Amino acid sequence: MSETTYSLFQKGRAHLKRGMAAQATVALEKAKARDPEKASIREALGIAYFRIGRWDEAEAEFRKVLELSPVDDYAHYALGRCLQKQGREREANAHYKLASSLDPNSRQYRARIKELD
Repeated sequence: MSETTYSLFQKGRAHLKRGMAAQATVALEKAKARDPEKASIREALGIAYFRIGRWDEAEAEFRKVLELSPVDDYAHYALGRCLQKQGREREANAHYKLASSLDPNSRQYRARIKELD
């Protein structure tokens, strides 16, 4: 019996919750191959890549999430984190500011802006 896209996504999320990011990428990459326009899959895969230090790949996933949903505050924040890890602080700060403007109540987003300014 073949796994559904949703079951692959859930398996990947379960691995992430257990701190098994590398294992999560396997299921999430399969889910992405089946449904590449699903923002939730791309976000989870971006998180998994980020946690294992694959900054370029995480960046690409969060950029795709923003193509699909330009006002996703978390995707702006996460993209900023990827860019910062790559030493691209000006670009990162722009995304932190966007995230903060989309969710002005987030202390986490505001704290990142202060860190770079």
